[in-house]
Amino acid sequence: MRWANQAVAVNGRPVEDEALPGLQRIGLVRSVRAPQFEGITFHEVLCKSALNRVPNAAALPFTYTVNGYRGCSHACRYCFARPTHEYLDLNCGNDFDSQVIVKTNVAEVLRRELRRPSWRRETVALGTNTDPYQRAEGRYALMPGIISALAQSGTPMSILTKGTLLRRDLPLIADAAQRVSLSVAVSLAVGDPELHRDVEPGTPTPQARLGLIAAIRDAGLDCHVMVAPVLPHLTDSAEHLDGLLGQIADAGATGVTVFGLHLRSSTRGWFMEWLARSHPELVGRYRELYRRGAYLPPDYRDMLRARAAPLIRKHRLAGDHRPFARAAPAVAEPAQPTLF
Repeated sequence: MRWANQAVAVNGRPVEDEALPGLQRIGLVRSVRAPQFEGITFHEVLCKSALNRVPNAAALPFTYTVNGYRGCSHACRYCFARPTHEYLDLNCGNDFDSQVIVKTNVAEVLRRELRRPSWRRETVALGTNTDPYQRAEGRYALMPGIISALAQSGTPMSILTKGTLLRRDLPLIADAAQRVSLSVAVSLAVGDPELHRDVEPGTPTPQARLGLIAAIRDAGLDCHVMVAPVLPHLTDSAEHLDGLLGQIADAGATGVTVFGLHLRSSTRGWFMEWLARSHPELVGRYRELYRRGAYLPPDYRDMLRARAAPLIRKHRLAGDHRPFARAAPAVAEPAQPTLF
C-alpha cells in the first residue's frame, strides 16, 4: 500500500516548498508522511541495482549486501551508517533518524540481478547497513520479496536485526533455511531499560528482543546475538555483561559476539553530543579512548575480550559466529558506489 493522499513531494518536485536535497539524483518518486510514523518522512525511490558488492570483502564472511532502506528510525546514537546520509546532502543526525529512503522496487531489481548467468550465488548479508526490520518495514514489506528472491535463486543469506518485526517473516525464513544456508542474528547490547531508552530510542526494548530470540529458536532456527557495540564505562562492566549474557542464554541463543564501540566520521560527533548531554562525566574518558582513531585501543579490546570470555563460557554460549563476527565494524562506512 502506498499513501497517495499523504505525499509531500512527487517526482522530486516538493509540495509545500519542501526541499529534498540530493534525492532527485537517486530516482525519487515521491515523499510521504503518515500519522502512525510521526516525525518521519519516507522518500520512495526506484533503485537501479539491489546487490551491493562490499569493497573490502576480503576481510568479511560475505561479499554482497542488499539494503532496502537508507536511514533508520531506530535512531541509535552510535549507528555506524549515519555518514551514508551525507551522500544525499542530508545530515547524519536527525535527518538519518527521520528521513528514510525506501527502495520500493528492490525485490524486483534483485530478482533480475539474480537471474544473470554471471551470478555465482555468493552469500548476501541483510542488515549490515541499516536495519531491514525497522518500523517502515511494517508498511512497505520489502523483506519477504528479498528473502524469497534469494532463496528461490539458491543464494545463501544472513539476516541481522534489532527489529521484532522479523517475527512476521519467521515461516518464510524457516522455509528459506530448508533451501539455502541461512543465518539469523539479533543485535542486543544494552540490558538496562533506562539507558536503552536514551541511547537506542527507536528500537524494541531489550525484553522484546529477548522474546524475538526465543521465537526464532521456537521456529527451529539457530539465533546468534551481537552484543555490540559495548559502550565503555556504560555497558562494559562484568555485572552488566553477566546479566545480559545470562538473559540471552535463557532466551535460547546459540552464540554471541561481543565487541566494543567504534566511532567513525560524523557518527563520532553525533554520539559525543549525546554523551555530553546524558553522561558529561564520561566525555574526557571517551576523548582519551578514541584519541587515536575510530577504534578502541588494543589494551581496552584485550580487557573486554578477557572479561567477556569467561562469562560466555559460564552461560554456555558459543563464541564468534562467522556470518556475523566482524560484519558491523568492517562495513561501518561503506564506499559510496555500493550504496545504491
